[in-house]
Amino acid sequence: MADKKFKRIGVLTSGGDAPGMNAAVRSVVRTAIQNGVEVMGIIGGYRGLVENDMKLLDARDVANIINHGGTMLFTDRCLEFKEESGLQKAVATCRENKIDGLVCIGGDGTFRGAQDLTRRGIPCIGIPGTIDNDISATDYTIGYDTAMNTVVDLVDKLRDTCESHARCNVVEVMGRNAGYIAINTGLATGAVGIAIEEFPFDLDGTIEKMKELKKAKKRNFIVIVSEAFGNEYSENLAKRIEKETEIETKFARLAHVQRGGRPTLRDRELASLMGYKAVELLLDGKSNLVVCIRDEVICGIDIEYALTYDKLCKGKIKAEDITGYSQEQVAKMVADAKIREDRMRTSYEIASKISI
Repeated sequence: MADKKFKRIGVLTSGGDAPGMNAAVRSVVRTAIQNGVEVMGIIGGYRGLVENDMKLLDARDVANIINHGGTMLFTDRCLEFKEESGLQKAVATCRENKIDGLVCIGGDGTFRGAQDLTRRGIPCIGIPGTIDNDISATDYTIGYDTAMNTVVDLVDKLRDTCESHARCNVVEVMGRNAGYIAINTGLATGAVGIAIEEFPFDLDGTIEKMKELKKAKKRNFIVIVSEAFGNEYSENLAKRIEKETEIETKFARLAHVQRGGRPTLRDRELASLMGYKAVELLLDGKSNLVVCIRDEVICGIDIEYALTYDKLCKGKIKAEDITGYSQEQVAKMVADAKIREDRMRTSYEIASKISI
């Protein structure tokens, strides 16, 4: 698998931490070592490249981390790296430390950084690590499954209290601008309502449903809200629900507790497979790719294509973004985006229909 020109690679984690990042780092390190390639662990994401902060890792350095949340390499959001001067420092650091390529674990900002470095002569492969699952090119991101399980566990606990007091809890979950955590945890916890940006939320209908369920002697109610609506939305929603239903309603913002904890089997498995694939691609001479899982197949997708497709899925595409792509490629993006949206809509509609 190894290309002789690769004697040493680097690995970093950037942006928000996600459970499973350690499993990915472990996989990268051990896969590279088995192919006769050294690995430098970059400390604090891209800041570590700018400030030349790193250490050589061996197989034992990554022992017993697969079950830990967070990231042993730490993470940061480095503003200096976004400037040309910072990028040049990062490139110089790679040259000085004889780093032939990088594996960059994180979200879309991490991938843009990997793309910038690739363009400046440092081959990079990205691995999607974010609890939000908002990297459209992949079906799942590392950390997403663990975050959802954390939400389900906490909401189950809230429901116990709701049942005891005949109460409602409006629960705000993370996901940045994506509603995946909200939809799936709402479905899994039997939420009476799910509010996300992607689809209209029928608040009046939800309130009427709650009134009817109250008459039918239902004592506990959960409403899941995506953080995309902003800080005040969930609190105001709780007040309105209480006023109009006369059901005591509390508000809970789960916040960053969703980022921590032991990664689930799903995240450990995904991270391990993606870490292996990232090194395989890099040592085969590939670069500027993000490792994705699509229909249960691990593959590499061009970062530029992935970022463009992501904009299309999120409704942020501009005409200039698709110049250089063929009509067939654009049509494929549109079709894939429609499939992704339809899957999301199906889960959303089913959750609403069975919350009675």
